[in-house]
Amino acid sequence: MLHDGYTDLIWVALPIWQAEFGLSYAAAGALRTIFTGIMAILQIPSSIAAERIGGGIVLALGTALCGLCYCLAGFSSGFWWLVAALLLGGIGAATQHPIGSALVAHAYAGPRSLKALGAYNFAGDVGKVLLPASASALILVMPWRPAYGLLGLIGIAAAAAIFLLTPRFAPEAAPTEATSAGTAAEAGEAAAQTGRMRSGFRALVALGIVDGLTRGGFFVLLPFLLTGKGAHVSTAGFALTFMFVGGAAGKLACGWFATRFGKVFTIALSKTLTAGGMIAVMLLPLEFAFVLLPFLGIMLNGVTTVTYGSVPDLVTPQQRTRAFSVFYTVTLGALAIAPPASGLVGDLIGIPGAVIVVSVLTVATIPLAFLLGSQLDRSNA
Repeated sequence: MLHDGYTDLIWVALPIWQAEFGLSYAAAGALRTIFTGIMAILQIPSSIAAERIGGGIVLALGTALCGLCYCLAGFSSGFWWLVAALLLGGIGAATQHPIGSALVAHAYAGPRSLKALGAYNFAGDVGKVLLPASASALILVMPWRPAYGLLGLIGIAAAAAIFLLTPRFAPEAAPTEATSAGTAAEAGEAAAQTGRMRSGFRALVALGIVDGLTRGGFFVLLPFLLTGKGAHVSTAGFALTFMFVGGAAGKLACGWFATRFGKVFTIALSKTLTAGGMIAVMLLPLEFAFVLLPFLGIMLNGVTTVTYGSVPDLVTPQQRTRAFSVFYTVTLGALAIAPPASGLVGDLIGIPGAVIVVSVLTVATIPLAFLLGSQLDRSNA
């Protein structure tokens, strides 16, 4: 919850930093890219560190760095000091996704992992709502520097709790070598199983990339789409909050739905409804579009529980942390690329046309879902 909340605190601070440091809009936007870019790049290195010294230790250090980032930002006397603080925060934020997900998957191995990861992702979305809202409330009664410093101290305190309370799991047992004809046959089947799992993981990564592109693309187009309907800029900003609230509920709902009706059906249904919802938001009057947004958020963000939750099914327990780091690296990278890419499409063919392109790309994930399903079936056979 804290990590995702810290990442989205930047949205609240950007207008303040732009005014205080005399930044251009491009330079202010680059501050967000600095944080998220470092976070994406260091997903795999953080998982390697976790394998060597323990996930709980690395996660605690990362949480402390995130908190320290905002404490230092409160003392920043210039643009480059602020950049250094955000670089530090990005390093810390890189630990949360792969290590936290792997710890949850380990603690709730088997069929329970999907629901557990859904609850874990739900907590992240709660943080996206609570921490920016807390920052906004604090800034009403005090300057931004002490407000962000206080929020940063929460992270440092939480790091101590994580270090003390995170369970130290024993390393997963490695597969044994074949020593007889019987075990050699089993080893051959295990090798074939590994190949199927790798094919499934590649399909999942492809699905994650396209999903990241469509989610990031629609998020950046939505405010422009709504202001084109006559919404005020601040009102369009609240629209994203509505979608995040829906997404938080959707992460629980999609996890529950997938355990009962299957992952492929859940992904296909949610993507179909998402594509239709995007077109509906584009065509409907402003008031009806706002009513639809939380339901669209359920589908658009909620399905990530199913994609993230499929990672443990496609790798061995020993590879779980590294697999999560690879998956998060590519999906976060897609989310970073999507805003300028969709903006360019909007410049070329207009915002409505860009929404249609994103909607079509959303539907294109459905064949990938069926490919993933076939690989999951073969891996579990």
